[in-house]
Amino acid sequence: MSVAPPAHAAAGVAVTARGLSKRYGSGQAAVVALDGVDVDFAAGRFTAIMGPSGSGKSTLMHCLAGLDRPTAGAVRIGDADLGRLDDRRLTLLRRDRVGFVFQKFNLLPALSAEENIVLPLAIAGRRPDPGWLRQVVAAVGLTDRLRHRPAELSGGQQQRVAVARALITKPWVVFADEPTGNLDSRAGAEVLRLLREAVDTLGQTVVMVTHDPGAAAHADRVVFLADGRLVRDLTAPTAERVLDALAGLDPAGPATREAVAR
Repeated sequence: MSVAPPAHAAAGVAVTARGLSKRYGSGQAAVVALDGVDVDFAAGRFTAIMGPSGSGKSTLMHCLAGLDRPTAGAVRIGDADLGRLDDRRLTLLRRDRVGFVFQKFNLLPALSAEENIVLPLAIAGRRPDPGWLRQVVAAVGLTDRLRHRPAELSGGQQQRVAVARALITKPWVVFADEPTGNLDSRAGAEVLRLLREAVDTLGQTVVMVTHDPGAAAHADRVVFLADGRLVRDLTAPTAERVLDALAGLDPAGPATREAVAR
């Protein structure tokens, strides 16, 4: 399966954040979730975001994806400056240019697998490209499951439906938030393979939040957060190198590394 990379890939950068800050509350009770983050995510690459609990990784993804607005700073997806978009245009950008894969699948139980896959297009009043739909369905291995509803599918199959749904609009970027968190090791490995294939054969851009060093090892690059700040950047990651990097982010050192390994 192959297709020309998305047009934005020629620019080299799919998502950019500059001076990104997010503060909840005010005064002494204020919580700083992000503190001046500057980061680029290359087009046509697979990047993982990691960090200790409370480091700001999920908040960063939500701001990057336009699901939450930062307190300060700027985010660009492709050529769109999210801070300049009103709620309507931001909703349209998320629908048409961004794919999402969530830990809890977020499938509609009354719809078949195929109807869930094409749902973003149906909401936009657009018909799917039959050739692209066949490619995506074949890529995720669901050709013989399209008429099944979510309750008739395994957890791994449901997440494959979610991956297909994320790809159906040919988005500029796919954001995956702990996509293997509710899956067993075998199903999780299959979903990671699909995300890897989307990058390698479709030219897609994937940004994934994960706590799992094994999952992060499927990425081309891992960025690490601590206390809302970008503190490390690792290319060509392995599970072992990711574990070492995570251990170095916490004063507990080796004890943290052992806990992460579990």
